[in-house]
Amino acid sequence: MEFRRVIYPGTFDPITNGHLDIIRRACAMFDEIIVAVAKNDAKKPMFSLDKRIEMVEKATKEFPKVKVISFCSLLVNLSDELNANIIIRGLRAVSDFEYELQMGYANASLKKELETVYLMPTLENAFISSSIVRSILPFNGEVSHLVPKIILDDIQNRN
Repeated sequence: MEFRRVIYPGTFDPITNGHLDIIRRACAMFDEIIVAVAKNDAKKPMFSLDKRIEMVEKATKEFPKVKVISFCSLLVNLSDELNANIIIRGLRAVSDFEYELQMGYANASLKKELETVYLMPTLENAFISSSIVRSILPFNGEVSHLVPKIILDDIQNRN
C-alpha cells in the first residue's frame, strides 16, 4: 500500500480547536500530516512565525503522524519538495467553500496531480476561527474553549 503524506497549510494564528479537529481526522485517513505554517506577513499575524510553529508543535505533540514545518513559497512548490500531492483544507461555511474552491482550482492549474481534500469540522468546532480568537484577545475575553489548553498560556501571555 502506498504511503500517504498530506499537507495541511495555514497561518495558524493561533492554532484553534477547529484546526486540531481537522488534524485529528486527517490522522485517521493518512500516514503523515505535514502541518505547514505559512510565513505570510501580508496577513499581519498577531504571533511571530516561530511562536506559531511552537504553539502548533505543542498542540499536536500527541499526534505521532504530525510534522510541523514553516513555508513561504507556493503550495505547489512545497508539495514538490515534500513529495506530497494531497492538500487538506477545512470548511466551516459556504464562504470558506467559495474561497477554497478557487484556491484548489488555482493549485490544480499549476500542478495537475495536486488533490485537495476538504474536511468539515465537527459541529461544536464549526464556528471557531483564528480571527475570532484574535478579535476576543485584545479585550481579555475568554478563549479557553476555542484553543487547545496546552497553548492557552502562550496566547494569554503574548505581549
